Amino acid sequence: MRYLRDKEFRMSVLISACVAAITAAAGFFLIRQQAAMAGFLLAVLGCVLVIALWLAFTLRRYRRLEKLAADTDRMLHGERDLNFTQYREGELEILANELSKLLNRLSEQADHLQAEKGYLSDSLADISHQLRTPLTSLNLVLARLGQETEPQECRKLLYEAGQLQGRISWLVEALLKISRIDAGTAVFVQEQVEVQKLIDSVLEPFAIPMELREQQVKLDIPAETAFTGDFSWSCEAVSNIVKNCMEHAGEGGVLTLRAQENSLYTELVIEDNGPGIDPEDLPHLFERFYKGKCSFGSGIGIGLALSRMIIKQQNGSIRGENRAEGGARFTIRFYKGIV
Repeated sequence: MRYLRDKEFRMSVLISACVAAITAAAGFFLIRQQAAMAGFLLAVLGCVLVIALWLAFTLRRYRRLEKLAADTDRMLHGERDLNFTQYREGELEILANELSKLLNRLSEQADHLQAEKGYLSDSLADISHQLRTPLTSLNLVLARLGQETEPQECRKLLYEAGQLQGRISWLVEALLKISRIDAGTAVFVQEQVEVQKLIDSVLEPFAIPMELREQQVKLDIPAETAFTGDFSWSCEAVSNIVKNCMEHAGEGGVLTLRAQENSLYTELVIEDNGPGIDPEDLPHLFERFYKGKCSFGSGIGIGLALSRMIIKQQNGSIRGENRAEGGARFTIRFYKGIV
């Protein structure tokens, strides 16, 4: 029955039926009139006409198929401005419509791959640059260390080398984590995460640096506040944000961490009383390798980007803004349903 949707097929069947009916009627009439030979010849002529019509219909159909195949070949060789509207009805129209969808999908994929190629090239350039800077500094420190004889100066250079080595290690680990999330190989465990335990685990590595800077931490986290997510990855995300706030709060700064839970989401707010974020940097705050005027985001634009990726993988959202009274505010929400 699907062939009856083809207008040309319907017309061919109708004309063939008419020719056959007229030929049969004429032949029957001639046979009744004792003209058997003439009736036979007329029947043969009718069969020839029907066969000729079918051959003409088939030939035209194959020509259209050949043209459609040629259009498809040109499409596969990069031509995008193809018009399939000439195939108006029937099976060819369905095939042309599917090919048009395929063309659009291939064009989108080609554009996406081209954009990914440019992004990968830029990312590799940024990564090499970010690694080259601390490596160059480390080489200079080691060269000075080999020439230095004063014990106090040697200890100072060793400390600087250790800092640079830690910086390189953190950078490599962050890039590997970003790559794992991009590739979809990172495993996020779905478990009940208590916010108080999460914050305690996050603040523990910063206890000494914050004490040296005479910074304070104010906590307002109600008991039993929790969300569903991965504890380790969430620690990584929140740690990067706390680290940025700590670095920009300055000497004697104050960090404030608040949490609340409702029927829709669990919210964690991290604030500092530093200079805040430049308004021009706010739209690009979570972009990779973006370095703003205040070098917010660990200076190289990886920490906040990684935090955003981790939070999004756990059905969450993050927003950065400036406080009216000064300083930066980061609001994290882990939603209880799919948004």
